[in-house]
Amino acid sequence: MDSDSSIILLSIRVGVISTFITSIFAFIFAWILVKKNFKGKFFLDLLISLPIALPPVLVGYFLLWLLGRNNFFGETLYSFFGINLTYTWFAAVAASFLVSLPLVTRSFMIALSGVDKNVEIVAKSLGFNTFQTIRYIILPLAKNGIFAGVILGFIRSLSEFGATIVVAGNIPGKTQTIPLGIYTKISSSSESEIWPLIITSVTIATFTLSIYYYLLRHND
Repeated sequence: MDSDSSIILLSIRVGVISTFITSIFAFIFAWILVKKNFKGKFFLDLLISLPIALPPVLVGYFLLWLLGRNNFFGETLYSFFGINLTYTWFAAVAASFLVSLPLVTRSFMIALSGVDKNVEIVAKSLGFNTFQTIRYIILPLAKNGIFAGVILGFIRSLSEFGATIVVAGNIPGKTQTIPLGIYTKISSSSESEIWPLIITSVTIATFTLSIYYYLLRHND
């Protein structure tokens, strides 16, 4: 049971941190894609959406290449700071971030597109800058859609398996999240030992999805 508790707590930590990071980048990308017109906009949208169309193990391999010590970025981190990101819980965060970014960005785009452009024009006529317009006008009007996107990102993070097992491994107490824990127990344990993680996973998924659909229904 202690092992299950550590798996659940690690999954929640990875989910919360990755969702926080994802939400920041997703909002920036969504704002750019909805509000700006520029050359290369199609390719930016395509690049952001690519992880959802690729096999998760391929996304994990890309992260393994990027963060590994054979790559300039990974080698620089290790040489100057002594940091090795692969096969750590941070690698699990990176995997969750990359696979959930397209979903959250798309949700934010829908939420931002639902805000009447005339409201922004009025805000600018009153002297609001971009930051003030976002904080006091856009976010309050699009809050349900934004929150729904955040919840969706958290759900996707908790269910992440393929990319995580490639770049973070399946190390008990270090990188083993709920999906990896279930996979391990299916391979090596009796059926009774699997159920606590299954029940936890279904409970969290049901609760978060209920919030998600509630927000969608009340996204006025």
